[in-house]
Amino acid sequence: MRALLASLQTMRKRETREVDGHTGIVRPDLLQQYDAAGTIQDYVVSMLCGLQRPVMSGQNATSWGYFNTRTKTWNTDILEACGFPLRLLPTVVDAGSIAGKTSYEWCGISQGTEVGVALGDFQCSVYSSLKESTDAVLNISTSAQLTFSMPEGFQPEDHPGPAEAVTYYPYFQDRYLAVAASLNGGNVFASFVTMLAQWTAELGLETSDSNIYSRVISSALSVSDAHLTICPTLFGERHSPDCRASVTDLTSADLSLGHVTRALCRGIIHNIHSMLPSHRLRESGIRRIIGSGSALARNSALKQEVEKYFPFPIVYGNDVDAAVGAAVAMVHQ
Repeated sequence: MRALLASLQTMRKRETREVDGHTGIVRPDLLQQYDAAGTIQDYVVSMLCGLQRPVMSGQNATSWGYFNTRTKTWNTDILEACGFPLRLLPTVVDAGSIAGKTSYEWCGISQGTEVGVALGDFQCSVYSSLKESTDAVLNISTSAQLTFSMPEGFQPEDHPGPAEAVTYYPYFQDRYLAVAASLNGGNVFASFVTMLAQWTAELGLETSDSNIYSRVISSALSVSDAHLTICPTLFGERHSPDCRASVTDLTSADLSLGHVTRALCRGIIHNIHSMLPSHRLRESGIRRIIGSGSALARNSALKQEVEKYFPFPIVYGNDVDAAVGAAVAMVHQ
């Protein structure tokens, strides 16, 4: 199998152009040498099972774009109009389906062992920590995500608005995840620490980032509130790519390290809360929030702000793990 091991999204960026308002393939000859397309995950599954053509889960197909999650089919009309060779598209099956059986012994796994279709990293991460249908998962690591499972039978709109902060990802058993996925989470706090480290170095002093990190959190914990407001969208947002970070309502009383750090922590949580507010969670039947992620685990001030904004019982310490989620999902499916 001469598989094309690149996502359609990357290929579009490098090998397409606008033609009469439509995106067309600039170098169709580039694709002639391939007879199939898939993700790296699908390639591994295909090689293990000896498949001539890959199969792909709807979760991964959605991440490629040009896929209708309601009908579980590719948008062949759009792709064909753009000159994309439809013969490359993999067959799409439900998440949790068996792709095939191992065609040889591999790393102690015997020949003939069933192999599941490759699953989405985000969905498996959520599956590893979502215990009840009334739970939501708040993960803050590099970025931040707040998500919960939609009720059975829910179907997203065919044409969602680009400014909508909540998107819907295929989950398991024909259900969807409602996801507020922020580009700004622990990376913003890390940028703040890096800035302080650079300032300290410019003043002729040397200290480690880890020392600064612990000290700024300690200073924030000594302050219960801050009047200044920090909008932390340093990296923009998917639904509002042009938004920028800002500091407002700054007074001489709010210039301490503790006040600024507290305001930054509050801003990070306020931002994700504005994307998926508490009342919407409550209306959706959410009763508890599972808190996870390295940034949330390390930052007690951030936890305090979570508890201020989200009036739900919050359970910490259940770190998401996509590998565990994938294994458990296949057992359950």
